[in-house]
Amino acid sequence: MRILSVENSPPRWALSYVNAGPRGGSMPAQLPILRGTVDALPGELMGLLVTSDLQGVAPLPSEGGALALLGQVLAEHLATLAEAGELPPLRQIGVLLAGDMYSSPGGDQRGATGDVRRVWQAFTERFRWVAGVGGNHDLFGTQRERERFTTLPGVHFLDGTAAELDGLRIGGVSGIIGNPKKPGRRDEETFFDMLDRALFSRPELLVLHEGPDVPRTRRPGTPSIRELIEVARRDLVVICGHAHWHEPLAQLDSGCQVLNVDARAVLLRPK
Repeated sequence: MRILSVENSPPRWALSYVNAGPRGGSMPAQLPILRGTVDALPGELMGLLVTSDLQGVAPLPSEGGALALLGQVLAEHLATLAEAGELPPLRQIGVLLAGDMYSSPGGDQRGATGDVRRVWQAFTERFRWVAGVGGNHDLFGTQRERERFTTLPGVHFLDGTAAELDGLRIGGVSGIIGNPKKPGRRDEETFFDMLDRALFSRPELLVLHEGPDVPRTRRPGTPSIRELIEVARRDLVVICGHAHWHEPLAQLDSGCQVLNVDARAVLLRPK
């Protein structure tokens, strides 16, 4: 699978939400829902929805307008678009989540960490399947609850592992490089061991929260991650978030494509 194009602006669809301001309190924001084109998708797949860093809250219509995590609202909003014929049937669309789906309840605390199972469940209930990784602000309950949740039908949690879904081989590594005493972080040696394991399975798609940089561009990331994935297969497509890029799609010197979906959602459909 190769990505042919991704629109950047103006998006056809967007969701209004609130997130934490840089100096405290909350501020309004817009989540762009972008359209992208791929050369082909296997089997019965009609689309792939990819997103990350949905760190905000918005009114959830099914709950009478009560504030909910932005990912929950996005899943419900896309279901409404599908019912109106704006999107293909959601049961023909897979979902890739690249981490950081949590926000403080009022959307007014930067860097809040909490349980994101509600977001994964909202997508699993509506879409064909959900695969992805945890970010450095994501929790999945207790260890026992996490183990139970990640074995539910339709949920494919990736961490040094891979899954084959509708003919797509998808690998992934959760978290970021950092102090392992903090949630969602592991030391560099452990992170790269997990990345080696994911790449050993020869995935077509690699989902990361912390992604590579792109030299000579204004696309920040981690150089050591780039150096490792560049020796993997040349047609690898990397999905990531964590650090925002103004232009979401890039290609590394090796030929690997990188799609950064920090604070955006992209629906990829065949041409």
